[in-house]
Amino acid sequence: MRIVVAPDKFKDALDARSVGDALADGIRSVEADADISVVPMADGGEGTLDAAIAAGFAVSRVTVTGPLGAPVDAEFAQHATTAVIELARASGLSLVAPGHRDALGASSRGTGELIAAALAHGATSIILAVGGSASSDGGAGMLAALGARLLDAQGEPLPDGGGALRNLERIELDTLDPRLADTRFVLASDVDHVLLGPQGAASVFAPQKGASVAHVAQLELGLTRFARILRAELERRAPRDRVKDFAQHAGAGAAGGVGFAALAVLRALQRPGVDVVCELTRLRAHLAGADLVITGEGSLDAQSLGGKTPVGVLHAAASLGIPTVAVCGQSSLEESEWRAAGFSACYATIDRAPDRATSIRNAGVYLTEIGAEVAAAVAARRD
Repeated sequence: MRIVVAPDKFKDALDARSVGDALADGIRSVEADADISVVPMADGGEGTLDAAIAAGFAVSRVTVTGPLGAPVDAEFAQHATTAVIELARASGLSLVAPGHRDALGASSRGTGELIAAALAHGATSIILAVGGSASSDGGAGMLAALGARLLDAQGEPLPDGGGALRNLERIELDTLDPRLADTRFVLASDVDHVLLGPQGAASVFAPQKGASVAHVAQLELGLTRFARILRAELERRAPRDRVKDFAQHAGAGAAGGVGFAALAVLRALQRPGVDVVCELTRLRAHLAGADLVITGEGSLDAQSLGGKTPVGVLHAAASLGIPTVAVCGQSSLEESEWRAAGFSACYATIDRAPDRATSIRNAGVYLTEIGAEVAAAVAARRD
């Protein structure tokens, strides 16, 4: 029996590798000779770096500016001239204690510093995995770290953070790191929000980062000003008819607007995160000759069916005629829904636990049980 286990992380419980290993342990308890490949996956947000490292990318460590200005130790991964940068490692909300969240002051500067470090290591192709950001600065901090000059009315550099953007008067891109011109960027994201308006970065995501109603209004004002001045600078550098309105581009609102800066200035190609990770991990090569695929994530819901890891893996397996089982912490889908999506079975750890807290705390134990159950079911059908 050949089984590929390709899960995403179970948030607050286990990373993707640990999820896969627990399932594999369960399978081997029933089928000791099973040929199992554990392929940690992600959807372009948190966990993408771990997936790249598991796929053989080398790790580089660097100290960068954290979301609130204090130094943090971050990592990026690289293979040959391709680097993977996970925004959350440098500018993530997880780096800020809940009581210290500062939606106005948080910056994406550290992400720009990670990009600069990758350039210094010879990267000419950079995958920027966004998600889980603490900032709502439109990627201004990232651009500043890469050499852009954001100036106020007195010609002084603007402080970091989305709250300062309302005082922005001028942006100079002539000072950008020249290596960027020869670097190919991929924006790995499944977020389709625009930068501005009721479906924009400030309105939708800033409240999760500690923003009050008044803060959201300030951030919206600053991001609007930032988008207008940046577009004017881009038009100064290129014919007006060649400059797109990236503020209204789907995905511009990703990571507090880092998507906007990546699209407009870094000329990033936006791709579904799970597709990027499938390529990074060479998932299709692992699937060759498999009898079964097991995938999943912490919460299986309608959003999962829109392009998260489980469905990305499912589509890859289905194209090769391989049945796929979904495993999750909890599911809000009816059986008819996950079957219609194409899964042959669905297991949830919450169904084995007395409550959610226990399900999270003992996730590894329950996943091992599920792995054994899946293997037993396959063996029964084979016999």
